[in-house]
Amino acid sequence: MAPRKRPQVKKSKKTTKTSPAARKRKPVKAVKAAPVRGKRSDGLTPRQKEILKLVSQGNTNRDIARRLDISVRTVEVHRFNLMRRLKVRNVAQLLRQALQLGFLPKNFAFK
Repeated sequence: MAPRKRPQVKKSKKTTKTSPAARKRKPVKAVKAAPVRGKRSDGLTPRQKEILKLVSQGNTNRDIARRLDISVRTVEVHRFNLMRRLKVRNVAQLLRQALQLGFLPKNFAFK
């Protein structure tokens, strides 16, 4: 059995016309995006800096959660975001990178 041919449909040659009202409209100007709330120019939010400081003091997620009165999961998310932002994979790399970027004081371990 031979394949069936589809009937050809003629395409119409419609041109789109703009209405007189549309022609009179002024072009829309670009608007600057509003700054993201909670972000700082150095790249870390105040809460992330607080979490980083507590991590550098050797606190566990549970300790940090109790101290800040937030859930352990929230602390985990903050730590994850910190590690992602600083492009590191573990706490040792996190602390090293934070020291190099100046997020922690040079003598943070001795406090």
